[in-house]
Amino acid sequence: MKENGFIWGIDLGGTKVEGVILGPGRLNEVVFRNRLPTGAQIGYDAILNQVAALAAAMEKATGGRPKQIGIGTPGTLDPALGLMRGCNSECLNGKPLKDDLERMLDMQVVIANDANCFALAETRMGVVKQKYPAAQVVFGIILGTGVGGGLVIDGRAISGLHGIAGEWGHNFLDDSGGKCFCGKVGCVERILAGPALEAYHYSISGETLSLQEIHRASKEGDRNALMTIHRLTDYFGKAISGVINTIDPDVIVVGGGVGRIDEIYTDGKEAARKCIFNNGIMKTAIV
Repeated sequence: MKENGFIWGIDLGGTKVEGVILGPGRLNEVVFRNRLPTGAQIGYDAILNQVAALAAAMEKATGGRPKQIGIGTPGTLDPALGLMRGCNSECLNGKPLKDDLERMLDMQVVIANDANCFALAETRMGVVKQKYPAAQVVFGIILGTGVGGGLVIDGRAISGLHGIAGEWGHNFLDDSGGKCFCGKVGCVERILAGPALEAYHYSISGETLSLQEIHRASKEGDRNALMTIHRLTDYFGKAISGVINTIDPDVIVVGGGVGRIDEIYTDGKEAARKCIFNNGIMKTAIV
């Protein structure tokens, strides 16, 4: 949100909370950027304190505090109850995050789903605008600690009746994913999220490695690492094919830590091509 020409925003993720100030009056000029651990493993109050600490650093950087601040969050804010729901940082669920932050920060807080923010930003300012300016339907994916999605049609983010439009992370994919925090079994998130892939690798290898370490090992021919990356690309294709069959987007934009795995854009796209309802022809860009 703007203050003296500056635009403030905070991204509240599963593992980090990041603040950015743009401007003054220029969307392409970053004047402040910093991140802190979210503190979700400690609890809800820890998250509030980390956001407050980040806001204090932002205030120090610009010498002022805005009347409003925009925050992208996992999950959504129930418009009727004012409580968070659908967050993979489970300590947020059922909490009045907006009200608590407004009281703590002494400013108006505007909350939106992080995947919707991501999809809209890439459409209006990012890779879609740069490379696919004629795109009408864009699906934005966050593959990270969790799996989220956002839908943009004709330049406008679509939230839907229940505020869950684009939430493909909680579609059923395969029983092997096990139980999800949402109460269902076999969700996309339980297979494609970073922690889920790391847990799968551990189950077949006994090694505790980060996903980036697993990816590097796969490049060196490690069998267990190759199996893990294949699980990612194969199930990515199966999961995203349902999205393609449903909304037939011009562009699918992938972000998040898992999105750095380059096989998603080759093997994953090929897996999707085999599954979609279009006689094996797939023109959708996955970037």
